[in-house]
Amino acid sequence: MSYQMSDLLQLIVSEGGADLHIRVNIPPVIRIHGILQRVDGPPLRPEDTEELMRSITSEDHIQQIREKGGVDFALAFGELARFRVSAFKERGNFAIVMRQIPSKLLTMEQIGIPSTVRTLINKPRGLVLVVGPTGSGKTTTLASLLNLLNEEKDEAHIITIEDPIEYYHKHKKAVVTQREVNVDVPTFAEALRRALRQDPDIILVGELRDLETMEAAITAAETGHLVFGTLHTTGAAKTIDRIVNAFPQNQQETIRIQLSTVLQGVISQLLVPRIDKPGRVAVFEIMVNTPSVAALIRDNKTFRIQSDIQTGSKYGMVTLDGFLLEKWQAGMISEEEVVTKALDPMTIHLKLEEIRASRAENQARK
Repeated sequence: MSYQMSDLLQLIVSEGGADLHIRVNIPPVIRIHGILQRVDGPPLRPEDTEELMRSITSEDHIQQIREKGGVDFALAFGELARFRVSAFKERGNFAIVMRQIPSKLLTMEQIGIPSTVRTLINKPRGLVLVVGPTGSGKTTTLASLLNLLNEEKDEAHIITIEDPIEYYHKHKKAVVTQREVNVDVPTFAEALRRALRQDPDIILVGELRDLETMEAAITAAETGHLVFGTLHTTGAAKTIDRIVNAFPQNQQETIRIQLSTVLQGVISQLLVPRIDKPGRVAVFEIMVNTPSVAALIRDNKTFRIQSDIQTGSKYGMVTLDGFLLEKWQAGMISEEEVVTKALDPMTIHLKLEEIRASRAENQARK
């Protein structure tokens, strides 16, 4: 075989790559700054992908792949990096996707998280959701927020429930318990139920992936704990609708009432390619659950939440479109990215025209 897993992982680390794709009939592929790039070399054969997979997995993992079709786990690459691994069957062959987990916990400032988020994470209880598409940096943001609480909260007990554990948190001012699904506990929902008997102050749920987990997270928030969770949604309104619609019709009104009470806020994020230097920049929308927002959730009028976010800066709310414009004006992202990622492209077009006209006028005066 012409490829060694250690060489491929070294390449990801040295190039600052995010993901490694191993598939039959194509050379290994690495995602760098959001762009997929093929490694120079011949296509992988079925025996190559199996050999690469066996070099990083146990027989137990291989058995799970054969029985269930896939397995997820974390892998340490010496002291250089850690990876989240998804190994699975694809058209009868073994395939792998590996995502590099940054070894260093970043600060809110390094990520670019708006400072108003501090108010959300310092709430004594309630539900805080970090949402966005796959690969948008949700895990990194949550790790940063949790690290801040770990450094500042005296005598707090933080429990994380993850699949797999990605960032390791040392005990700082807080005591940290990290449980891995399928290793320490069978499911997210079971881990949440157990967590309530483990004297928690703060609970992080790696993913609210099913109704049972959502129900357990809402219950934990209702019973006086600060609960963080993630969802693969974009925007506050869609996030609330996604949770409500996961429940049977006859329970949805009750869930809306519960959410309107326990939800503290939604942090929605995307990663956008930079034009000023290699890499990507995080952009955010922040929704804070004010009495007005709570009423919209309760009355099933989530389509109006966007206008509350637009007028809610005094409560710490931030619009995605405003954040995108700010990054464009700073010369960090392209106009095309602003328009394609904006929630209201027509209004964004008008604002871009206004800014350009104002710049031209100022230039003419000079």
